[in-house]
Amino acid sequence: MIKVGFIVEGNTEFFLLKSALFNEFLLKNNIELVNVINAGGSGNLLPHNIQAYIQLLEKSGAKKIVILTDLDQDACITITKDRIKARPQDLVVIAVQQIEAWFLACTPAMRQLLKTDEFFFPLPQAEQTPYQTINRLMVDYTGKGIGNKAAGKMRLVKRLLEQHELDLCISAEHPACPSAQYFIKKVAELGLSS
Repeated sequence: MIKVGFIVEGNTEFFLLKSALFNEFLLKNNIELVNVINAGGSGNLLPHNIQAYIQLLEKSGAKKIVILTDLDQDACITITKDRIKARPQDLVVIAVQQIEAWFLACTPAMRQLLKTDEFFFPLPQAEQTPYQTINRLMVDYTGKGIGNKAAGKMRLVKRLLEQHELDLCISAEHPACPSAQYFIKKVAELGLSS
């Protein structure tokens, strides 16, 4: 069993990686979760901040570090990775465009949320603002949205996790969500190195 620590950009990623379903995935792949550190915004995922987070995780026993952030408005994944300047031994994963695209890719969770069996989102990573897309879909399907961005994102992730449907492994199976596929594949590979 290898001990892994995660550094994420915000609350949504924090709650997602602390979820029971994600922890089941880790255990199945011979990975023990040391901790998830919320950097409090992608602007805080800079070299001088990341070093302190890495030290905290390593003091807790982490042998591998995974950094998860959104692409947001960066032109490409390389620019985002260059901004972070992680160590070569750390795994950096960029959710394209934002982590909520992975929610759109999790068809069972979205069907439960929208109360329909007919939902499939064909291109989740093409959405520039997937949270707003989900909010609009909720209004269209249920007559009620999730609310403003900051508080609404928290309500959304908590609701999806409470339903026990938001599974990143399912998101990774979506044919048009390669960033989720990459995340699941690379994290699972960490368990092979123990």
